[in-house]
Amino acid sequence: MLDVDDLIPSLQQAFSASPGELSELHGRLAAAAQRDGVLDVAYRTVDSPVGQLLLAATDAGLVRVAFDSENHDAVLQLLADRISPRILSARSRLDIPARQLDEYFDRRRQRFDLPLDWQLSAGFRRAVLSHLPDIGYGHTASYAAVAQLAGNPKAVRAAASACATNPLPVVVPCHRVIYSDGRPGRYRGGEEAKLTLLTLEAS
Repeated sequence: MLDVDDLIPSLQQAFSASPGELSELHGRLAAAAQRDGVLDVAYRTVDSPVGQLLLAATDAGLVRVAFDSENHDAVLQLLADRISPRILSARSRLDIPARQLDEYFDRRRQRFDLPLDWQLSAGFRRAVLSHLPDIGYGHTASYAAVAQLAGNPKAVRAAASACATNPLPVVVPCHRVIYSDGRPGRYRGGEEAKLTLLTLEAS
């Protein structure tokens, strides 16, 4: 187990460290936390055409993607409350999701290949989200169509709510679900972000 006494020399070193040394020190602490089994949620941020994204993962897989507009500090607090308070910025743990997002935004990737942790979704919402990757890149589907795919054609509002509260936006493509009349509908990152993603895929 990671002992607090073991951290004291590192903390003393941090007060006189350069930015590069601080980064190296943080990396060592993250590695020690992972090694000793005291890191339950790792996170990092990445830049994107829809603003800075927060990525968070557990040992099971990517558990959360959050937009700037959601307030990253508030998202981390929610993860601490719902999953575990043992959260640490650990960039290397999220290198693969970060790389795949870069490829997506560069139009070099049309589908994500990542382990996902679905613990923030359950029931009908989870059923809805599990069908979203079936909507092809550059295509859209209506909320009514997604409700039918999820097994309850009458639950159109519930399908819309599932998409609007998707904990893994972009990776699980709820942006491809729109109203039957062509309106974009609600989106966690805001309407502008949703239209940006649809435009990126359409081109």
